[in-house]
Amino acid sequence: MEAITTQVFEYDGKPLIEKIQIEVPFTKERVFQDEGCFLYMKDADITLHSANEKMDIKKKEAVLLKCDTYFLEFLGKQNSGNVEVIAVHLYPEVLKKLYIHELPKLIEKRDKPTNTKHIVDDAVIARFIDSLEFYFDIPSLVNQDLIELKIKELVLLLVQTRNVSSVVELIHDLYSPRVVKLKKVIELHKFSNLTLEELAKLNDMSLSTFKREFQKVYEMSPSKYIMQERLVKAQELLKVSEIPVSDVAYEVGYNDPLYFTRLFKKQFGVSPSHYRTRIES
Repeated sequence: MEAITTQVFEYDGKPLIEKIQIEVPFTKERVFQDEGCFLYMKDADITLHSANEKMDIKKKEAVLLKCDTYFLEFLGKQNSGNVEVIAVHLYPEVLKKLYIHELPKLIEKRDKPTNTKHIVDDAVIARFIDSLEFYFDIPSLVNQDLIELKIKELVLLLVQTRNVSSVVELIHDLYSPRVVKLKKVIELHKFSNLTLEELAKLNDMSLSTFKREFQKVYEMSPSKYIMQERLVKAQELLKVSEIPVSDVAYEVGYNDPLYFTRLFKKQFGVSPSHYRTRIES
């Protein structure tokens, strides 16, 4: 499914602040190769996937993303209907314009990259989001000067939260270089509901290159390896827990319990429910 509506405030021809309404279930790919991004989940829980991370973000929480390719997963039983996401894009050239004297110090390189910043529900950030909603309701009030003020306000507020202790750390998180290793990506996301095409993008590879490199590392195809890993984990969950079979399917990366059941029966000769019964008897 696609985004239902998008309101955008542009700055120098670039989309800088967006309000996006999305119909779920939905997986949305966003590529922030030349920018960072502040995302606020107004009324949805999501799982955020990148090459180096997998993070759960709850509604009324925010995340500060550095340059990378991300998949925002609005899937599962808890999310339905329309959800709203607020995005503030942080372009290096815009920050350079706004922080002309400070920026060389802010983007000072470090040897050790840091992870994406998860910003838990914070009253200060919530008030900032409310102020954006006001301008989305009355877009005629928005101009370039106001947008500059809102970007500076966001940076100052982030600096004062307990999650981001300094502007140096903020900018470093956004623009630190990333090292993508195929095994790390696979082990992090093999139980996520991502396609092979999406896993390839997280590795900055074409699908054909990804399959070829995967075969070299794991000595089997990615489809076979991921299926085996998921079904083995499903076995363990059926043994040690009493959660419903449909929840087991979700836990190991299948959003279609019937499809999961067919795969499990083909692999082990019995359905998941019969497997559990046999273990308990």
